[in-house]
Parts: sequence; C-alpha cells; structure tokens
Amino acid sequence: MRLVLDEPKDNDEKFEVDGLTYLIDKGLEQQSGTVKVDYVDNGWQAGFVLSSANPLAGGGGCGTSCSC
Repeated sequence: MRLVLDEPKDNDEKFEVDGLTYLIDKGLEQQSGTVKVDYVDNGWQAGFVLSSANPLAGGGGCGTSCSC
C-alpha cells in the first residue's frame, strides 16, 4: 500500500475527511479494511504513515503499515 497523488478512476472509492478527499481502489479497500493515514515527525524521520486493519501480503515488507 502506498500514498500517491492521483486523479479519480472508475474503480476508486472516495472518502472525504476534514476537507480532504481520499481515493482508494475498491479491490484494495476490500482487502485492507479500514485505512488510517497519519503524519509522523519524530525528529529523525518525518512523513505519512499508512496502516490498515488487515495485513496485506506482498506489501514490500510493510506488514500492517507503510511509510511514504
């Protein structure tokens, strides 16, 4: 799972949270369950962290979360 800027596609599910629009592929949404997006700045690393309710196989070693 990764975070990218993209245009909406026919197979995307659309969510709006706090004035921001998020898109997720419908197939990925079914596999991942609830997806949480956080921004982390711990002094040595800063960026967005994605985590999903269900671990995704083949996620490049991310397990239940990925940093972008």
